[in-house]
Amino acid sequence: MKTALIYPPTCDPTAPYLSVPALAAWLRKHGFEVLPVDANLEAWEWLLRPASLTALAKRIEERLAVLERQPALSHVEQLDYAALWAARGDAAAAPSAIEDALATLRDPERFYDPDSYGAAVAVVEAAQRVVSAAHAPLVLDFVSYRTPFSLLSAEEIARDAAPGRDPFHEYFESLAKRLCEAGVGLVGVSVAFPGQIQPAYSLAHVLRERLPGVHVTVGGPALTQMLLRLTGDRLERAIGPFSSAVVFEGEVALLELVRALERGDEPSRDGRLIRGRMTEDLGTLPPPDFDGMPLDRYLAPALVLPYDPTRGCYWGTCTFCHYGLAEVGTARYRQRPVATVLDHLAGLSAKHGAKFIYLSQDVFPPKVAGDIARGIAARGLDLQWGTDMRPEPALDPALCDVLVRGGLLNTALGVESAAPRVLKLIDKGIAPDDVARVVRNLAAAGAAVEAMCFTDFPTESCTEALETVRFCTDLRDSLSLFIVGRFDLTHGSLVAQRPGEFGIREVWQVEGDELGTGLFFAERRRAKNAAQQARVDRAVANLASGWRLRRYPWAGALSTAHTMLWYARHGADVFRTLGPAAAPGVPRARPRTRNARFNVARLARTSAAREAAIWERLVHTDRRVGREAYVALSEAAPRAKPAPGMYRVVSGSEPEPAADSQTGARRAHSGRRPSHAANATRP
Repeated sequence: MKTALIYPPTCDPTAPYLSVPALAAWLRKHGFEVLPVDANLEAWEWLLRPASLTALAKRIEERLAVLERQPALSHVEQLDYAALWAARGDAAAAPSAIEDALATLRDPERFYDPDSYGAAVAVVEAAQRVVSAAHAPLVLDFVSYRTPFSLLSAEEIARDAAPGRDPFHEYFESLAKRLCEAGVGLVGVSVAFPGQIQPAYSLAHVLRERLPGVHVTVGGPALTQMLLRLTGDRLERAIGPFSSAVVFEGEVALLELVRALERGDEPSRDGRLIRGRMTEDLGTLPPPDFDGMPLDRYLAPALVLPYDPTRGCYWGTCTFCHYGLAEVGTARYRQRPVATVLDHLAGLSAKHGAKFIYLSQDVFPPKVAGDIARGIAARGLDLQWGTDMRPEPALDPALCDVLVRGGLLNTALGVESAAPRVLKLIDKGIAPDDVARVVRNLAAAGAAVEAMCFTDFPTESCTEALETVRFCTDLRDSLSLFIVGRFDLTHGSLVAQRPGEFGIREVWQVEGDELGTGLFFAERRRAKNAAQQARVDRAVANLASGWRLRRYPWAGALSTAHTMLWYARHGADVFRTLGPAAAPGVPRARPRTRNARFNVARLARTSAAREAAIWERLVHTDRRVGREAYVALSEAAPRAKPAPGMYRVVSGSEPEPAADSQTGARRAHSGRRPSHAANATRP
């Protein structure tokens, strides 16, 4: 039995992810043949080619030509019109620039040059906007895959998987042919992040058609957290095109599935949902096996390998948290023996020439971190590593020095909030003064310290939110990066389980959301009014203006391969000293002037505002979503009448009225898209 293990788009293509190498190692340990496929990297390589982008640019012009001939535009047509126009400058610039941009990201010198790197990032993001616009209303990047009705039902999933709507479809067809020629009998699809869910379904629809006799299973954290809430017909519809689905940890379940298929058994006779069993003794697990992975093709100049010394969270009581392969909260904490960890790290480094390791885990105790660091130093391993940690008071100056001498390059700390009352509600168990002391200790030892924070926990006041912003401001000279996001309620968190204890009046899901992915809540008393919320947002943006922040997975985002590599080359303070990033347009892109039948700028503004109002009503007032409900509201919107003009388009900018437009309008503002620096802090 040959098993193909696939990591689908869309996610970070700058380094391998852990799931496929970990599962491959387990199956190979038991004598089974594995074909690993990083379909995320391959699919993006497929799209980010001059030929692909040129074809998509042509598709943008063809779709625009149809709309330009309309006597008037409906609300949905207005949205498409605005999206297509916004991408025209990108479509003109990206195809000819993409090859050099990707080469820069893999180049051992240009990658570290701020101007060259910024230009490469701008080109890739412009290309992603081209892909999105050509498939409008899709929004696609290395984090997200969104359409208006994403994942609402099995029918909407199948609709988004159709050839004309799925930008990865052509690649998926080629992958299916490859799997058929390889003679695989089982395909396992690992879905770690929400942005991979729809592409995984789209791939499954292709495999179902092209490989009807092959068992296709799916698993991973994102699928686990979605499927474990469903039962009966809703669960069956959610599993949909897959033969089976594995929830929770996958090693034991996958091995049993392979053995059952080899025996000729029907593994789904008792239901298509397979509950994986927790691996109690991590010492029995082999190191991740990267054989067959495209280690020389990731979008980075040096290899950053993931490794899991622990699983689960040893604290495990934070009330906001639902993370990983657990029904509620986090999985129970377990760890590999330190000697085993050191043997594995030494072996991976020697085999693959890797000098950078990302310890991919929820968290590990300071003592374990110290033991690993001492072992790395004692063995003379030429390794630098990054990870997430809990800012325990035990991280005193002496231990922080041990960690850095043992290879610690960077660590992201779960700060959450700096307001004592909010921290008590979160059950964080660490005082702000202790957290600040840990940040300073790590920075003084030479580690790059990243702070993970959020605002808007239920009942948090404006003053309390500003305490968190002030905390980061006061520690500016010790922090290498930070994020101040917004609280998001998740199904498996204690807050969702016992909302009344956290000042929440009600929690609801909306009718029509068959997979139950959306969860909404209302506080008993609104903690911040609009003016106060705007004050918090301004404070966060002002804080962000002192750093060169970028979105995941670029250098300037927390816990990414690119960020690690920049720390190693430029030092822990690189993103502070560089300051804000430049506007994200493609450098030297040539502005072009185009005729428009409709008022582009006004339609972009009004259609976006109307779209937001429609979804606000559907989710918060009607509490019912779906195509029929949406169409009823969108069709009632005013149709846009022609208002001809000329517009200047250039990559990275919104279309602007040209100086010689029939309307006589002149530029009133720069028209640049907002800097990623401010937005990177408020996901």
